[in-house]
Formats: sequence, C-alpha cells, structure tokens
Amino acid sequence: MAALPLHGHHALVTGGSRGIGVSIAKRLVGEGATVTILGRNQTRLEQVSHEIGAHGFVSADVTDRDALRAAISEAEDVHGGVAILVNNAGAAESAPFLKAPPDLFQRMLSVNLESVVTASQAVLPGMIAEGYGRIINIASTAGLKGYRYVSAYVAAKHAVVGLTRAMALETAEKGVTVNAICPGFADTDLLRASVERIVEKTGRAEAEVISEMVRDNPQKRLIEPEEIADTVAWLAGEGARSVTGQSIAIAGGEVM
Repeated sequence: MAALPLHGHHALVTGGSRGIGVSIAKRLVGEGATVTILGRNQTRLEQVSHEIGAHGFVSADVTDRDALRAAISEAEDVHGGVAILVNNAGAAESAPFLKAPPDLFQRMLSVNLESVVTASQAVLPGMIAEGYGRIINIASTAGLKGYRYVSAYVAAKHAVVGLTRAMALETAEKGVTVNAICPGFADTDLLRASVERIVEKTGRAEAEVISEMVRDNPQKRLIEPEEIADTVAWLAGEGARSVTGQSIAIAGGEVM
C-alpha cells in the first residue's frame, strides 16, 4: 500500500484550534503528515486535536516571541523538526485611519507579521539542514489590495506578502519553498460572529451583511475553509516544489 503524500513530514499549524486552521490541520492529517496544532486555549486545543486526529498540540500566544519559540521547540522535541509550517494565526481590527491609534498598528503587526517572522526563524534552520521545507503563510486579499477602515490590517498583510517573496528568494536553492495564500472573506465561526454583531448593531438582515462583504467577489459567495486547506495541501506536496514566492488569491476572481 502506497504511503500518503505527506507521510513522514511534521507539520505545525499556528491558530490551529479554530476556523481555517482546523480545516488546514485536518487536511494535512488526511495527507499523512504528523500534525501539531498551536493555539492559546489548551482545552480547545485538546478537544480539536482529538476530533481531527492531530498528533499533538502546543499552547502559546503567537505575539509572545519566547513562548512561541518554546512551543515550537516542544513540538519538535516530540515529533522531530518541522518540515511544513503553516503560519495561520492572525487577527483583524477595524478603525478609520485617522482614528487608528499607534497601538492598533502595533497589535496588527505583532499578530499578523511578527508571529510569522518568529515561527519561520525557529524552523527554517532545521529545514535548510534537511534540504526540505515548506512555509505557507495565510495572508489575505488585504495583502494584495487596499480596503477601507482596516488600514493597520492591510499594512500587516501586505508586509506578510513582501516577507514571503523575500524569504522565497533566500531559500530558493535550499530545498525550501515559501508561499502565501490570500483568501477573501471565509465562512468561519469568527466571521459569523462578526456578522451577528453587525446585524445586532444595524438591524440589517444577515444575507444583506454577507452580500456586502462579498460584493467584490464575482462568484458572490464566502470562501469555504476547505478550499484554503486544499491549497495548503498542494503547496506542501511534491507537485508544488517549483512554486515559491507566490501569493495565491482564493477570492472567486476578485480583481487585485
């Protein structure tokens, strides 16, 4: 019986206990990878890990550099060096630019950009030593274009895309690929909670709120987390070994 495509590879997914991260981790388990999920809530991590058949979990706030490095080291002590890193953890806050305080920009850069830097620097030496590695950054269409009222988030995600391109050039001859995935609005529990808040605040219908969110998507629908997971699985596999430095939009044809 042939081994599954990612058999023997240790994959670590940050933000792996909810939303897109769960779908990614579940798909990588199905591809045969040894999967560790990383998040903040240990109870939820344990529950999700059991539900999807992950091989372990580690707890850390990705904005805490020392804690994140320690968690990755813990995962590697158990399952060996990380061969596939999915930098999925992130957050978005909104405010008009003129009302956005400096700490808002710092929070968005810390969770969306600096966590990617910390995690990637932790695993990359091992990848280079092995001559194999995949770093996959979950960015956003906000990394490819501008959106109103989320200037700090847009700036951070643009930075992730730029970082991806620079890292890809530095690792191109070392057996490591670095890519970004840029989803549009995805149908997750966090998005649904956001929709509920808008409905409560404005009295608008849920369908109207979602329709507004996807107005720039020619397919006029939310992106399914499984679609993002499919792309991660492809980028992690042997068939994408020549794909590096790319920012792949999953947005129903939205113009960037």
